[in-house]
Amino acid sequence: MALYSKQNNMAYYKTKQRPEKEMIFGIRAVIEAIQAGKDIDKIFIRRDMTNELSRELFTVIRETVIPVQKVPVEKLNRLTMKNHQGVIAFISPVTYQRIEDIIPGIYESGRNPFFVVLDGITDVRNFGAIARTCECAGIDAIIIPAKGGAPINADAVKTSAGALLSIPVCREENLVETLKFLSASGIKLVAATEKATENYTKTNFTDPVAIVMGSEEDGVAPEHLQLCDEMVRIPLLGNIGSLNVSVAAGVMLYEVIRQREN
Repeated sequence: MALYSKQNNMAYYKTKQRPEKEMIFGIRAVIEAIQAGKDIDKIFIRRDMTNELSRELFTVIRETVIPVQKVPVEKLNRLTMKNHQGVIAFISPVTYQRIEDIIPGIYESGRNPFFVVLDGITDVRNFGAIARTCECAGIDAIIIPAKGGAPINADAVKTSAGALLSIPVCREENLVETLKFLSASGIKLVAATEKATENYTKTNFTDPVAIVMGSEEDGVAPEHLQLCDEMVRIPLLGNIGSLNVSVAAGVMLYEVIRQREN
């Protein structure tokens, strides 16, 4: 199936009409797509599949960070009645990038690095809304986990108003190692969390920085919090215990902009 260009994708997502989901099905076709370097959002595999060719597929997948879900065959049949052989892969609308490839170029260009790390944010619409704010705020990249995060699908792109088609997205297998790499690269890690005592406006955001945002339910994972240089909170004066995470992200990002413009 021919892939839409980014320009065509943008036109579709700006309308109310959803583009057709892009899928690859069949074991050999999926293997070849992975080996060809296609950006794949996720793979559905029939729960009880154990044949020889499927073992080859699992071997290829293990070398990637592509999320895999084992599902009943009925779910696959609902997606397509063609001969899927128990495997369907979903092509990502974005091209994932590597954070280690992005950082040197930012420093070389003289820019002040500015990243957002999303930890466990699974709601597609929240993710899309955050991406939209990130693009407006001029961040250098969004960093997401390979597993445990929202899929980058049509709803995410539409909610982002097309921002996900233009902003770099880095899908990382291990956020602990990624945070360590950011820190070693001179990036200050600042987590937004209700566990903090310091007001977010009291932190210096003029240095190279990565804002770490967690889900509304669980927040930033403890193993990620302990790697952060600072933890800050947004004051809540009402009775509700938390802001929507996309709103909180907007508050944090525009505090960075406010400080850097002064």
